[in-house]
Amino acid sequence: MRTLLLALGLALMTACAAEVKLMEVPTVSDKDLAAIDDQDWQERLGPERYRVLREQGTERPFANAYWDEKTPGVYHCAGCGSALFASADKFDSGTGWPSYTKPAADEAVGETVDRNHGMVRTEVHCARCGGHLGHMFPDGPAPTGTRYCINSASLVLQPEAAADKPSDSADAPAE
Repeated sequence: MRTLLLALGLALMTACAAEVKLMEVPTVSDKDLAAIDDQDWQERLGPERYRVLREQGTERPFANAYWDEKTPGVYHCAGCGSALFASADKFDSGTGWPSYTKPAADEAVGETVDRNHGMVRTEVHCARCGGHLGHMFPDGPAPTGTRYCINSASLVLQPEAAADKPSDSADAPAE
């Protein structure tokens, strides 16, 4: 029975991570963003993304969509589509969440003091829509020394355009 429950739990976590990965980068105008109410957020985001972005939830480590993602591209806010982090600044922190040394632009994320769970941390959120992203810690690698520990559910990866990549056929010898 215990094995069955563990298998079901793993299957559910994998399905949630896959669901998070499939979302397209949203496009929301500033006018539309101002008009989104709580019910609209729930409909737009779905249960897991809503829990993370709007209720300051946290995903399980090592069971989320982007913790080990290596695809080059830009990570956007799943709420409003703002560019938040670049894959070039992503690193393996060993924590089980996607981690970055810096945001795509200084103005992309905002910071708030988080005193929940008996500790003081720096919460980071999307500067445009206010969606909860994760936390920032002063234990990252050089050159910044900062680790942005971010929930996959708050992100959508936009891979580099195929046109920007060299074609495999270009390397093939001519016949």
